[in-house]
Amino acid sequence: MSASNAPLYAKRSLKVIQSESHDGSAEYKRQVHKLSASRLHTLATQMSYRLDQGNGRCTYHIGVEDDGCHSVLDYTAVSESAWVLESIARSLNAVVLERKMIQNEIEIGEDGNLKLVDNINDVLVVEEPPVLGMAMDTFNVGDDEKEEKSCGDDEMSKKNTLIKLSAADDAYTRCELIIQRVETHLLDPSPLSLSSLSRGSSFAEGVETVDATTLNNLERLKLSSSSSTFGRREDSMIAVESVANTEKMKVNSVEETLSTRNIRVAVVGNVDAGKSTLIGTLTTSFLDDGRGSSRTSIMKHRHEIESGRTSTSSSHMLGFRHSGEPIAGRDKIRANKMKSEDEIAREAYRIVTLMDLAGHEKYLKTTIHGVSSGFADYGLILVNSRHPPTHMTQHHLNLCCSFGIPVIVVFTKIDGCPDHAITTSKNELAKLLKSPEIGKRPFAIKTEQDVITSMGKLQTLAPTIDISCVTGEGLNLLSKMLFSLPKRRRHEKKADRPFEFLVEDIFLNVPGVGSVASGFVNAGELNVGSHCNVYVGPTDDGTFMKTVAKSAHIARINTCHITAGQSACIAFSLSKELRKKLRRGMVVLQENPTATKEFDAEICVLKGEGTTIRRSYQAYVHILNVRQSAFARDIKIVNNNALGLPPSHNAKEDVEGIILRPGSRAKVRFEFAQRPEYIRPGMRMLFRDGRVRGVGIVTGIPQ
Repeated sequence: MSASNAPLYAKRSLKVIQSESHDGSAEYKRQVHKLSASRLHTLATQMSYRLDQGNGRCTYHIGVEDDGCHSVLDYTAVSESAWVLESIARSLNAVVLERKMIQNEIEIGEDGNLKLVDNINDVLVVEEPPVLGMAMDTFNVGDDEKEEKSCGDDEMSKKNTLIKLSAADDAYTRCELIIQRVETHLLDPSPLSLSSLSRGSSFAEGVETVDATTLNNLERLKLSSSSSTFGRREDSMIAVESVANTEKMKVNSVEETLSTRNIRVAVVGNVDAGKSTLIGTLTTSFLDDGRGSSRTSIMKHRHEIESGRTSTSSSHMLGFRHSGEPIAGRDKIRANKMKSEDEIAREAYRIVTLMDLAGHEKYLKTTIHGVSSGFADYGLILVNSRHPPTHMTQHHLNLCCSFGIPVIVVFTKIDGCPDHAITTSKNELAKLLKSPEIGKRPFAIKTEQDVITSMGKLQTLAPTIDISCVTGEGLNLLSKMLFSLPKRRRHEKKADRPFEFLVEDIFLNVPGVGSVASGFVNAGELNVGSHCNVYVGPTDDGTFMKTVAKSAHIARINTCHITAGQSACIAFSLSKELRKKLRRGMVVLQENPTATKEFDAEICVLKGEGTTIRRSYQAYVHILNVRQSAFARDIKIVNNNALGLPPSHNAKEDVEGIILRPGSRAKVRFEFAQRPEYIRPGMRMLFRDGRVRGVGIVTGIPQ
């Protein structure tokens, strides 16, 4: 009996590896072909499970039965299955690290039956490049591992010059794929969509929609009895290089999305307005259950989840496609897993960064700092429709208007709200908006046409939208408005200025990285690397630390270039002693900077209620990311008769010096109470002391 006529069970009874385990990171597949959409979804879920079991890495054995026996398939069938699995891996943000083809494990015995080879040295093992490209430079591979792999590749190339794989029907083949998930780097999410895989019934039919680069790579991987592995490897490396160039272009597009097409929106409101719930509902695309299920997905601390009150400021990304459709925040394959920032950034054409700020009066300083350092383009003022606006709502409106931020009012919790309650809330809010301090007219958004009408008039109008995070009412209109908002701050115009990075948070000891600072690139550009020298400071004594910016991330995407308008993280090469000097409120510069303890500012007192400001007055000052107590050392009156204010509002001078009251304008020299800070002319400032608030512009630094 010939081998071709041998019973199927007899053919597949030759054990080549250990049996498959239900747990662990290894998966066995006989063949993967002619797949339906549901089957592809099942395979993707299975691969995600194996990746999770292996902490981001798994191994697929193709052409092997569950009991470890050889499936006795030819090269074409195994290669097709490997290609499909690699495409599924890309849809899960993973790549193939190694692709090994193994032949000559089985031979025909004297009796005509199949048997394992006697001499293991006759087994042919050939390492092929992945069909869709590997892009090894995107991985954090150590120098030793790189050197070892490089040496191994050289030896493999020399060895492969004499090796030929056979595509004959009796050349039984199996394959080993090592797949690695890459969560923090940019990858093409799916060079071949899963839907096209399900439509194709064969290796050739399934690639009709693939780009030319991948098609060329597939053609070069097709074997013939006379083609050598070395030639295929050389051709495939050309295709891999082309894939890398394509991905480099995509990195640039993501950088553009995160800078020029990134709208920053500050979300403020009273403590029970539902700010975190709204952000959680928008970013996860899941409605709330009425008991706070949405807010738990974005809160940072345990006490916030237990009390339902946000105490810190945090940022969350909401992505939109070209059509304006919001990108679902939950993974389609892993339903209980949120999409990471890099996944959203790759899919999105436009990004809205929602800054969740505290609403309780106890955390008002934190909210002021979030608005001051957040560079918000717009502000969402949330009002609980079941209760009239409180004094905190007025504080938040005044805060946004002090920084010149256009506002959009959102009435939340309208499900089950009595008509008289929401009418009262809207009437009270209209009085606040029309007050002289705010000076805006409310404009109700009922249709998409109203959204288009309000665009371009946000400096005088305050659009109002009624929503419910439980029923979903009004959320589509709100998403449409967020997508339609024009970019207000043009940070890309500051790319030619000297580099300026404002530190908002620090991480002193990140494993394998060191000290990391997160913040906002306010001006300039920076190319990080081993030769990128920067100055970080000022420290408590006013000096700056010279160090090297080793690497950078934007939205968890590794990059070598950051530019103005991006939120980024920078890793520094600092010793343990210097790390202890890092703090929030610092700045990273390329030019040798100087710190100052005094600065001049032109201020306007907005609200006082009987409190007067004179020399030695102390207030808490917010200047972008800097917040510190400061004293008024010198006050000079600015003529404000042109403002049309009554005489009682003018600054006066008595025996104790100049006194400022609400509505007064003056030039004041401030002195920081604790440490020097980096201040430059043109920065906007806000000061607060109890119920006294004022705004101003830094005009100069004393020599």
